[in-house]
Amino acid sequence: MTADWQPSQWLKVSAGVALVTIILKTLAWWITGSVALLSDAMESFVNLAGAMFAWRMVVVAAQPADDDHPYGHHKAEYFSSGFEGILILGAALGIIWSTVDRWIHPQPLVSLDIGIALSILSSAFNGFLAWGMLRSARRFRSKALEGDARHLITDVWTSAGVVVGLILAEVTGWWWLDLVAAVAVALNIAREGVSLIWESSQGLMDEAVDAATLDRIHSVLDDFVLTRNGHPILRFDHIYTRRAGNRCFVDVHMHLPGMWSLQRAAAVRISVEQALMSSVPGLRATIQLLPSNVEAHFDDMQDIR
Repeated sequence: MTADWQPSQWLKVSAGVALVTIILKTLAWWITGSVALLSDAMESFVNLAGAMFAWRMVVVAAQPADDDHPYGHHKAEYFSSGFEGILILGAALGIIWSTVDRWIHPQPLVSLDIGIALSILSSAFNGFLAWGMLRSARRFRSKALEGDARHLITDVWTSAGVVVGLILAEVTGWWWLDLVAAVAVALNIAREGVSLIWESSQGLMDEAVDAATLDRIHSVLDDFVLTRNGHPILRFDHIYTRRAGNRCFVDVHMHLPGMWSLQRAAAVRISVEQALMSSVPGLRATIQLLPSNVEAHFDDMQDIR
């Protein structure tokens, strides 16, 4: 059943699971007094806010093109991953602040077995959810869903680090290991936050498609190239790509013999467009027709001055 879930459905479930983990991790912190478990609980609040914002952005991205947004709303998903990255950085700073306060005012750790069990239970919820969300994100090419899933995976690993730190603190009696685990959590989630913000900014700046997708585009175009006496009579150049959410776009010039009829040229262009969109899911192609002996130089430096 979950295989048919849309990204918006996964994000609603993510918000519900975040509420459950907030309760479990806050209870674990309340019982034990561990600042590491407190840091873990704070990240769950970020999970909840991130899931809610991502859900809203997925709804916006799914809206059809309109007069104000003729190319669609697909880039809305990049705002989601960027916002979640900012929330993660805020949580990391909050964790470090709590760690400094606990270093100044140390407190004993109690009932660690219960706290560790609650942390492991909440991590299991997040782990199973992240696994399903990543599969769906690849299927629907949803940047918002991928960002939320990656955040949950980070949460699982940081929870594992907290548990290890608490076990070592209990075994050795070194209470400061709890603080070390908290700082490690903060640094790890800060790294993930910076990564999400960077990837979001690249998407908003019309970053080119990945190398594998570009190779598929070139492979399709190469199949349509025609030559006569060693000279190309149908060729492609000025191939530019960009990605916007779950869509990607390619602009290309197709050069063909000037004596061809417009109907014949249009038929070839339609064939090329269909082949490109069949090879690359979510691709939209814009192909400009030019005679074989005509070159476009609009991107030369002298045209920019």
